[in-house]
Amino acid sequence: MLCLGDDAPDLLACPYGPFVVERCASPDEAAARLREASHDALLLVTLAPAELPDWPALAQAVLDTAVVVVAPAVLPAAAVELLQFGVQDVLADVADAPRALRLAIERRRQLAAARKGYSTDLPTGLPNHSQLLEHMTHLLALREREPAPMAMIVLRVDGLATVAETLGQESADVLRRKAAVRLRAALRASDVVASIGHDAFAVLLAWIDSPADGERVMDKLAAILSQPFSVAGRAQRLLPHAGLASYPEHGKNAEALLRRALGVALQFTPVGREAALPADRGLAAAANDEEA
Repeated sequence: MLCLGDDAPDLLACPYGPFVVERCASPDEAAARLREASHDALLLVTLAPAELPDWPALAQAVLDTAVVVVAPAVLPAAAVELLQFGVQDVLADVADAPRALRLAIERRRQLAAARKGYSTDLPTGLPNHSQLLEHMTHLLALREREPAPMAMIVLRVDGLATVAETLGQESADVLRRKAAVRLRAALRASDVVASIGHDAFAVLLAWIDSPADGERVMDKLAAILSQPFSVAGRAQRLLPHAGLASYPEHGKNAEALLRRALGVALQFTPVGREAALPADRGLAAAANDEEA
């Protein structure tokens, strides 16, 4: 945790610790350390709490750090303003800081876990539909200032229901996870793979040189998903329907692009429907094909 202020308490041996404390001599030093690394908490001991909202570093700190302010003469209106700004707690007595810091850190961790659960498809660990739309909205806002082509690919797969009926829902979830890992391994770190339903994945190509690049990636991903998977000792195949929407040609907002790509995917015959699995070929190797 970071600590800024001359009257900060000794936090090394307090019962609410242990805390690893980095003390800062000035607001500029604290701002620099916040930029350099993440911290669980920031303790500010100040005689001028009303001036804190004007400190540029505070706006960034409250996003991912538990901020606690100690201000002995703080007015109620100033304390409420700081809480509305994102500060976790405002104290009049510095002796209460260890308890407030520990509880603020735990509340922040619980909030982060809740947000992750809300934005994640639990069976695959991928971002879910709402998180994908939020990410796309931010990226599209950036593209308004820095134009560059993007592509949205939707891959809806047949075969999961059959696996669930024959081997059980747990095996179907295993197959979804393996498909997710196979997609993730075939893309750049800057691309986003999301689960948008029990039988569909979306891939956001955040930067492409031309629409033709999106077509090539779509064909590659469909072919990858068409290769057999090993689930419960058996070869299982998914038959993907693939659809593509390009920015800005097919839309300039997240929902329009996703809706078009999904509509195109639903119109086409699944890739690989007529392909047969050679008897002497065995299972195709994939990064996620270890037996659980």
